[in-house]
Amino acid sequence: MAYRRISNQVVVGGAIVLVGLVLLANSTGVYDTTGLLRYVPSLFVLVGIYALVASGFRNVGGPLVLIAIAGAWQAVALDLVTGSQILSFWPVLLIILGLSVALGRVRSSVEPITGDRVDIVAIFGGRNARATTTRFTGGAITTLFGAAEVDLRDVVDVEETARINVTSIFGGVDITVPRDWNVRIDVLPVFGGAEDERPRRELEHETVDLVVSGFCAFGGVSIKD
Repeated sequence: MAYRRISNQVVVGGAIVLVGLVLLANSTGVYDTTGLLRYVPSLFVLVGIYALVASGFRNVGGPLVLIAIAGAWQAVALDLVTGSQILSFWPVLLIILGLSVALGRVRSSVEPITGDRVDIVAIFGGRNARATTTRFTGGAITTLFGAAEVDLRDVVDVEETARINVTSIFGGVDITVPRDWNVRIDVLPVFGGAEDERPRRELEHETVDLVVSGFCAFGGVSIKD
């Protein structure tokens, strides 16, 4: 039996829903979740680890900083150390940032999309991906305090109408498509924007090649060629 891989967007969304349910139960008095709230920093540690693995360790700096800060927060919340003791280790953040810059120069900044779908999550960092196959069906892009760039210019075969679902919060998404593609944007912007920045052409077919849907807040989604 074939199993379909869970989308990064589903994982991140599920984590946010879980935190929301815990906070809702506590604020409405349905259940005292004060004990669980002490472990909220651990969830951010897991998010940072997930961002590292999901990016193939290409996005290093942001996730490592998130892990370090959330880990320190968790240690203080559990009374393992004091806040003043944690502050004495602040230079560790500079070391992490320096290592991320050094590793970034060694690794390629553009990662290949080898399948017919794109599934990207960028958390406290950036992702830059390019399609290496000619067939494309769609996918999902999630950015939280980060940015993602996806290049689809080498795609020549789309699955009727390809669909990309975007969730961008305090971040940005740039999608580069072939010049002759007809793109429809169904993104809901809240204190942000979603637009097709390509110049209009006189000759354009009516069939929609790509639909970009989703939600963006305090950020933007752009279509380029």
